[in-house]
Amino acid sequence: MQQLFAQHALLPSGWASNVRLVWNPAGDITEVSINTAPAVDEVQHQWVLPGMINLHSHAFQRAMAGMTEMAGEGKDSFWTWRDLMYRFARQITPEHIEAIAAQLFAECLRYGYTSICEFHYVQRAPDGAWYADIAATAKRVLAAAEQTGIGITMLPVLYSYANFGEQPLRAEQCRFQTDVADVLAIVQALEPLRSAQVEVGAAPHSLRAASIAQIRALQAGLPAERPLHIHIAEQSKEVQDCLSFSGLRPVQLLAQEIGLNARWSLIHATHLLEDEVSSIARSGAVAGLCPTTEANLGDGLFPLAPYLAQGGRFGIGSDSHVSQSPVEELRWLEYGQRLQHQARNIACQSEQKRVGDFVWQASLAGGAQASGRRVGALQVGKRADLLVLDAQHPNLAATPLEDVLNTLIFCGNDNLIRDVMVGGKWQVQAGRHLQQDAIAANYVATMQQLQALRQSQE
Repeated sequence: MQQLFAQHALLPSGWASNVRLVWNPAGDITEVSINTAPAVDEVQHQWVLPGMINLHSHAFQRAMAGMTEMAGEGKDSFWTWRDLMYRFARQITPEHIEAIAAQLFAECLRYGYTSICEFHYVQRAPDGAWYADIAATAKRVLAAAEQTGIGITMLPVLYSYANFGEQPLRAEQCRFQTDVADVLAIVQALEPLRSAQVEVGAAPHSLRAASIAQIRALQAGLPAERPLHIHIAEQSKEVQDCLSFSGLRPVQLLAQEIGLNARWSLIHATHLLEDEVSSIARSGAVAGLCPTTEANLGDGLFPLAPYLAQGGRFGIGSDSHVSQSPVEELRWLEYGQRLQHQARNIACQSEQKRVGDFVWQASLAGGAQASGRRVGALQVGKRADLLVLDAQHPNLAATPLEDVLNTLIFCGNDNLIRDVMVGGKWQVQAGRHLQQDAIAANYVATMQQLQALRQSQE
């Protein structure tokens, strides 16, 4: 058994003092004791909190960050960005995928994510052929997760069509093409890799890219407890195309034809009517919100206030990875609402009026549900995934306990996370990932190769 003593630890019920956490060799918490006393010579940590879950990631897009911030000839949008992403995706090899994912995961860990849900759709070779192993690229991402120590939920993506009405894929989408049988074969190939650190679900890419019949078949073919994620209602054009095709908006169509429940995570769900907000909130599904990517792509703002008023569940993700920080996602989740409503302190509830405390705890719960893993709380039976804050940092100097999470999220830009544990093992100490230099060197070599290839094609 291993243990840790925290002067203050964030438990599901809130902050508690003089807490001892004990975990077993498998990395599961076996004891949480409050109002205890430290043993002689026991190291004491001032503030300990559960690691955050990143519920939406396209790891390969980390290598694109900063490359798309130049205006085109007309109005730029998600759709012009998507064309650039398609061209980038044609260049990367499985080796590149692993190196990029490792760099991303190490960064995510340093900033406080201890779990990630990988919405993985680069499945085939650049010419559209399958690799000898149908799960080759997914296994590369899992290898990066193992190297860095982050917990992961792998979500192989169902991607069959270019738009509503089963329109054929474009040539630049050939690496993504899968049908239901393909996705279930990838899930089966990954089955031996499942563990306390690894779960495997699935993800229909969107209602544009997968038909209702396919989604039904995928849902039926996947083991019942596994998570399902889907992009939905991210862009106004998507909503209009869905209306033209079916007479219903995306969330209305999914709810009516498939049904929503706690198994589902609806990624973005930006453009909603009142009945759709209510439908998601009542269903127990998770709204997967990615504020930095949604801002970067000009998607819009999720209707957070009415959703929370109806008890809606949510989590956060870094999606395209223009940021790897849960603090930035949560800050902009709240700030976007403030700008929209010209008011302050939106993301809270009557029983928890402190915005930082509310958004951290709510995102833990929603992210854990979306991951399908035993994470998101310092609680017996959960994974020993935790963050130690930097008690020596000036931003936290003399900070009252009740203001710690608000300070973490809304004060300054320094990373206040000092040490990070995942599954009972330290992966970040004194702000550095244990393999940070080797991972970064591999990433730099990968980026040099990709840039050389890019320049040769211009």
